[in-house]
Formats: sequence, structure tokens, C-alpha cells
Amino acid sequence: MATVAKTPRKKKAATEVDQTGAPEAAETPVAKPKRTRKAAVEPRIRLYWGVFNQNLKRVAVFDYDDLKKAEKHCKELSKTAGDHFLQKIKETVTE
Repeated sequence: MATVAKTPRKKKAATEVDQTGAPEAAETPVAKPKRTRKAAVEPRIRLYWGVFNQNLKRVAVFDYDDLKKAEKHCKELSKTAGDHFLQKIKETVTE
């Protein structure tokens, strides 16, 4: 029996040489995709008519559609308990 001599194998270099003889470029790190933020959701707002007295205290609140009722209530209060006025009120809707 004949023994076969083993030839030492060469280790591969960090950059391999392709078939054309030019070394391949090392892998470049891939840029992470930018995360998009969610658009801020604006809170829902509802309008009301508020009846206020001279001290700026809210006496009554009416839906925005009930302007005639609010004006009538304001006039009745102005006759008996001093001056009252109407003003729009914006309130956020909580679900």
C-alpha cells in the first residue's frame, strides 16, 4: 500500500478574486429604511352655544343647531337677572 502525501490547503483571503482577476469589493452595510411616524390625529371638536352672565359664568349650553332657543333663553334671563350674552363654545369629543 502506498501512502498518499497530503498537500496543505491555502486559506481564502478576506477579499476573493473573481474569474476576471479583480478583487471583489467588501460588502457595504445596507442602510436601514427610515421609519415613518404616524400622523397626529386631530381631536374631534364639537360646537355649542353658551349663555353667559356678566361674571362670565356659563349659565346654559345649547347645541349649535338650537340658536333660536339659545337666543330666547338669553333674552329671558336678561329681562330678569341682568345682562346675559351668547358665545360659541368648542369642546373636544371623547369617545
